[in-house]
Amino acid sequence: MAYYQNKTAKKYTLPTLILLLGCWAFTYAQQGSVSIDQDPKIERLIELYQITNSRADYYTIQIGFGNYEEAQDLKALARIDFPQWTPQIIFDSPTYRVRIGRFRTKLEAERKFLEVRKKYPAALILKPEPTNRNNNKQ
Repeated sequence: MAYYQNKTAKKYTLPTLILLLGCWAFTYAQQGSVSIDQDPKIERLIELYQITNSRADYYTIQIGFGNYEEAQDLKALARIDFPQWTPQIIFDSPTYRVRIGRFRTKLEAERKFLEVRKKYPAALILKPEPTNRNNNKQ
């Protein structure tokens, strides 16, 4: 009986040892460091991009309006129905308006509008407000 146990132990010892050494080598090889040298102009470009993008003219879809509680409920539903867009609540006295999407072209807005209209029949497309970009430069 002892001979059988020794033979079985020898049979599994080498593969177990190889497996443990392989795992140790793999986890040990994952250590290291990365150094990123970033041009200081990149930060300024990102800042300019964010400023420009926030002032860009976009079409949006208004899915509804009402008091604050109704707007919050509508925003929560829109987040579930259209997770790809971030709903916004805009206060335009005396109501709160819920809008979704930012579309560069009217065609793109109209395509998405057809999809939104199925869930929210009162939805409408809003044109971008004209801005004088020369006066908004910093």
